[in-house]
Amino acid sequence: MERELLVYIDGEYRPKSRAKVSVYDHGLLYGDGVFEGIRAYDGVVFRLKEHIDRLYRSASVIMLSIPLTKEEMINAVLETLRKNHLRDAYIRLLVTRGVGDLGLDPRKCKKPTVIIITDVIRLHSGEAKENGIRTMLVWVKRDPVDATSHEVKSLNYMNSILAKIEANIADLDEAICLDKNGHISEGVAENVFIVQKGKIITPPTSTGALVGITRDVAMKLAEKLGYKAVESNITPTDLFTADEAFFTGTAAEIVPIVEVNKRVIGNGDPGPITRRLMQEFEKVVRDPKEGAPIYQ
Repeated sequence: MERELLVYIDGEYRPKSRAKVSVYDHGLLYGDGVFEGIRAYDGVVFRLKEHIDRLYRSASVIMLSIPLTKEEMINAVLETLRKNHLRDAYIRLLVTRGVGDLGLDPRKCKKPTVIIITDVIRLHSGEAKENGIRTMLVWVKRDPVDATSHEVKSLNYMNSILAKIEANIADLDEAICLDKNGHISEGVAENVFIVQKGKIITPPTSTGALVGITRDVAMKLAEKLGYKAVESNITPTDLFTADEAFFTGTAAEIVPIVEVNKRVIGNGDPGPITRRLMQEFEKVVRDPKEGAPIYQ
């Protein structure tokens, strides 16, 4: 019989089928909490320190005190992977406000809940990465930065879920959201890039886009390969007329975009710069120097 995966909850390891939290947890009641999605490749957790740093930054913004030090959190992630005998995995790390009452006052939550799930995830097939995906701009706008900004990786993803529903209705692979000024922000869980005349452009965080770990890796890889990579506002027209376009994200990795709202991007195939970045990304994620080894 296949061994059931274990889930870390507040220092204990529970079988997946019995990994439960209280219905009074404010993560469930109000989406009050933060999370990270992290990947392990061939026994190394890619950019684990950067993900942990971002988790604690997000928690700081919402005034959530995480009950573990960063070092303790890193060790908990690695130990969960070891207990599940996983070398290649997707890691979902969550910290909720914890158990409170039915009011939304966070002061009623005495202790945050820490959860670490290690499993597998596959957002896009190999065919999608090879041939590219079809997307659309949707009516759902990204929250402005003076609201519940997506700069904070919070547990409230209703904005993204509504956008994904629109893509599903249209029978498309993914959705792209605009900011309140009509500029491109990001996908439902990915950063957006375009290529224009050899220059690689991604929206600034002022659009509400997340400071993505994979986004940062892609920009540094682009610079290393001799391309100019910049943050700049992107209009829908810029996207429609781009030479190339692609998504980046921890779960998605790098995925070419070949169609937006029935407009073909470039010649309708993944572009040469996108393909080169995908190839280099595959190399860097398996570099032991780029992450934390699961097994010492």
